[in-house]
Amino acid sequence: MRILVIEDEAKVASFIRRALEEESYAVDVCDDGAKGLDMGRTGCYDLVILDLMLPGMPGLEVLTALRRDHVNAPILILTARSQTDQRVKGLDAGADDYLTKPCAIEELLARVRALLRRGSGEAVGLLHVDDLMLNPATREVTRGGRRIDLTAKEYALLEYLMRNAGRILTRPMIAEHVWNQDFDTFTNVIDVYVNYLRNKIDRGQDRKLLHTIRGSGYTLKAEE
Repeated sequence: MRILVIEDEAKVASFIRRALEEESYAVDVCDDGAKGLDMGRTGCYDLVILDLMLPGMPGLEVLTALRRDHVNAPILILTARSQTDQRVKGLDAGADDYLTKPCAIEELLARVRALLRRGSGEAVGLLHVDDLMLNPATREVTRGGRRIDLTAKEYALLEYLMRNAGRILTRPMIAEHVWNQDFDTFTNVIDVYVNYLRNKIDRGQDRKLLHTIRGSGYTLKAEE
């Protein structure tokens, strides 16, 4: 999943980025409110983490503008402002959650998982397609009750496919959300990792889940 972090404190931004990338998220960081607004408008992000005290444009204005422009990605305010009125303003302006700094990284990651789950329409924590199950909290993957061991990048690819089950995901979409890179330089890498993943989740199974859509991309869905 691809996350935008708009945070002007370099150490905080670096810490958040490192923690998110260790959880296999693709992360972009911006230290300016106006630039962050442009990135949020034009980038295809699954979540935005937003500070309120920013150069260029205050975070609350960034939030208001994103919602006015129909950017529907979940937005988590992460700020040192802990006053109740600030929380109310942020939530009323369209934020989905509000967390004050300093915070435990475990709580931040838990809130990120909850917002991504909400954004994908999942009512519970587990993702599932047919008998394939993925637990974002524990990163455990099973099919038919059998545990499947994945590398970090295989896991990130599978989570993205499962959160978008039934949709055709093009190679550029996968490159942006899983590798955070432009498509051209990652064409072969994507195909290679899809094959790795297919071998682990579909080999020996009567019902195939990972399908190639010729000329378009890939989709994860149960065969009818």
